[in-house]
Amino acid sequence: MGDAPDAGMDAVQRRLMFEDECILVDDNDKVVGHESKYNCHLWENILKGNSLHRAFSVFLFNTKYELLLQQRSATKVTFPLVWTNTCCSHPLYRETELIDDDALGVRNAAQRKLLDELGIVAEDVPVDQFIPVGRMLYKAPSDGKWGEHELDYLLFIVRDVNVNPNPDEVADVKYVNREQLKELLRKADAGEEGLKLSPWFRLVVDNFLFKWWDQVEKGTVKEAADMKTIHKLL
Repeated sequence: MGDAPDAGMDAVQRRLMFEDECILVDDNDKVVGHESKYNCHLWENILKGNSLHRAFSVFLFNTKYELLLQQRSATKVTFPLVWTNTCCSHPLYRETELIDDDALGVRNAAQRKLLDELGIVAEDVPVDQFIPVGRMLYKAPSDGKWGEHELDYLLFIVRDVNVNPNPDEVADVKYVNREQLKELLRKADAGEEGLKLSPWFRLVVDNFLFKWWDQVEKGTVKEAADMKTIHKLL
């Protein structure tokens, strides 16, 4: 790939890009191989159609049913400084994160990344407390070089946690209620304050989030879950 185009890449992000092996899947979420995070996120590879990989998006609510958001750090390779849901990352091609039964591999990965990104310890987010509510397939460019093409598992969890963000991953965090999130959406749409939202978060908000939020408050989100459908939001 050559080093010159990536000379400005943050050292932490560079290590993750080349060491992390994402799980390649087909449109039906069948595992077909693995590839580096770097190669999976090159837009030229995405356009060739061989970079679809598993991802997850965690939506963590406190017991006041406020949603924890994060702003991605300025050093992130894709979508720096955009606001998004609590935690977004990838299960890796390793035994503990390839377990398909009840999305256990993805839930293991979510627990790992909540610690890595937000300093939330495993005891605060037990694996069995994550509720897989749905899957979506989407594609989005970040800039001319990078992008996303992911089969994204949407995981909900209601827990009161201590948050200690890792500055290599996260620039800021905040809890929002529904009305505060709607104001955030309005500002992003109006281009106010330079505020931007991640494309996958926006897809979830526009298609699912508010109805699922109601179910979270009622304690019925498990009943609302649909893990058989893959929503193709392309």
